[in-house]
Amino acid sequence: MEKRALIIGASGIVGSNLADQLVTTGWHVSGLSRGRTAQPSAVEPVTADLTSPESVSRALAGRTFSHVFFAAWARQATEKDNIRVNGGMVRNVLDALGPAGGVSHAALVTGLKHYLGPFEAYATGAVPITPFREEQGRQPVENFYYEQEDRLFEAAERYGFGWSVHRPHTIIGFAVGNAMNMGVTLAVYATLCKAAGEPFVFPGSRAQWESLTDMTDARLLARHLEWAATSANARNEDFNVVNGDVFRWKWMWSRIADYFGVEAAPFDGETRPLEPRMQDAGPRWAGIAARFDLKEADLGRLASWWHTDADLGRPMEVLTDMTKSRKAGFLDYQSTPDAFFALFDRLKAERIIPR
Repeated sequence: MEKRALIIGASGIVGSNLADQLVTTGWHVSGLSRGRTAQPSAVEPVTADLTSPESVSRALAGRTFSHVFFAAWARQATEKDNIRVNGGMVRNVLDALGPAGGVSHAALVTGLKHYLGPFEAYATGAVPITPFREEQGRQPVENFYYEQEDRLFEAAERYGFGWSVHRPHTIIGFAVGNAMNMGVTLAVYATLCKAAGEPFVFPGSRAQWESLTDMTDARLLARHLEWAATSANARNEDFNVVNGDVFRWKWMWSRIADYFGVEAAPFDGETRPLEPRMQDAGPRWAGIAARFDLKEADLGRLASWWHTDADLGRPMEVLTDMTKSRKAGFLDYQSTPDAFFALFDRLKAERIIPR
């Protein structure tokens, strides 16, 4: 059977890397979005308002896809609105495609807030013991990830297709205009520090500085998604997905600083979030972009200070177990330092940051 994929969010950090992976391995790939952001050139664009069932139904009428991948979310002011909007997006797509019977598998990408709770209730409850394992289940809080899962499970049962849920940790990967992108944010931050002759100050908590942690390369996540979509062992299962190595930020921070040729400031135990410190960074970045002829002068399309602050400011260890994937047959691995350096090299090659 021809493998025809529909990616929701094909221009984002997850979706664009997934599209590259699937195209390379012979899939036909379409991307469903509002059409505001350019998608990879090999992706067939499909334009619709994902929050409107009528718009989605019209856009997908007469189209068939063997696999659907949800790799997007729309951030709202409250978690109740996140639940309504993001759960509705999953429902709208699957209700438009399900009745035709062509879908064999649908995959949903969420994340470790499955265990930590949503941003507005972040880690306020009894966070499970690390490393996080799939068997630990849901937290007793409202969480749009759970709503998305429930809409996926409901549609799979109604229309008879398989599903998988993927929970990456913080994702390292190339994307511009992405709302949650620590790798690009740190590259921009280091570039600003270098231009100003300022030290590279760790913005997070003592717990994150000292504890073990892990991350997820977007390319490895793409391979994990393809594996789960085509493996009987992964059908109707939820999976954590991380690189496979562990590190402490007290070790990683100086390596990132060395890459950019900036001084890593000694950590004194105080949390210094980026968002309030970067209020005047927009004009500074525009000046750097003009001086080095960079492609993107709008700092808001590159740096997500709030998201990096949330990740690095967490007051507890965040570490993920990959045993379930390993036992099911996914044995891939990615060095996290190499993932950072590969991203930084590409950002230079694409003229997003100075060479």
